Amino acid sequence: MNFGIIGAGIVGTAIAIRLDRAGHRLVGVETRSQNSYQRFCKYLQWEKLPLEEWIEDADLVFFTTQDGMIRTAAEELTRKRLYKPGQIWIHCSGSMSSRALQIDSGLPVKYLSLHPLQAFAGIEQAVELLQGTHFGIEGDAEQMGFEIVNQLGGIPHRLDPQKKPLYHAGAVVASNYLITLADLAVQLFEQAGIGREEALESLLPLIEGALQNLRQAGIPQALTGPIARGDAEVVRSHLNQMPLNIEGVYRELGLATLEVGRAKKEMAGSEYPKDIWEEMNKLLKKRKG
Repeated sequence: MNFGIIGAGIVGTAIAIRLDRAGHRLVGVETRSQNSYQRFCKYLQWEKLPLEEWIEDADLVFFTTQDGMIRTAAEELTRKRLYKPGQIWIHCSGSMSSRALQIDSGLPVKYLSLHPLQAFAGIEQAVELLQGTHFGIEGDAEQMGFEIVNQLGGIPHRLDPQKKPLYHAGAVVASNYLITLADLAVQLFEQAGIGREEALESLLPLIEGALQNLRQAGIPQALTGPIARGDAEVVRSHLNQMPLNIEGVYRELGLATLEVGRAKKEMAGSEYPKDIWEEMNKLLKKRKG
């Protein structure tokens, strides 16, 4: 199929490269950044043509701008009547519905969202990681979405567009908040007398081991540590020295971890002793002062 890209950032460029490799034909690239365009051309040589000259040749139009510009770009195309009947407009936002592209309900185009559930640091990495990346799909061209994701080498999943913010929040917790948790762990190591760089270097193998356990054993079996064991004294010792700026996060995560720990014990055919369960809850709910 013929496709065009609006927004030549990391995701847009990586998708264009993989679609080109899959045998699809790039007909146009629109980007307001000359640097982005020049970077794009390092991977796919392309003469930059005005949007008006290629848009009607595109079967698929990818809106791979920043989220805040997606609707603006759709408004511009709608206002200028730049489309062809049967065209599919696609954005890659994890938080926005495919309907963000619909400005005029009478426009004879279809709307689709394909969100790669991955964090991309650069184009080469993105091209590599798209193979095996899970995608959230929703819109009124879902079957085409599944085909595109398969050709990108990804793994498609159908989403409920009305619940998409929860899906995106889950992705934020798993990806963005992991970095924040690593920062909090580093802060605690610093309090214990270990330098920041040395702390991160020490913690990364532990994080990678936890991810490996998660991959192999799943939830809740991958959980280890004092809460999984029901070791209230260790948790108490943590809280006795916990800095106030981290205490609240530790307690809230501890209470959530307690539920995972209980599920792990139940799966193993046992359970938390009632007294330890109550003591753990009391410890984690009681704040200093």
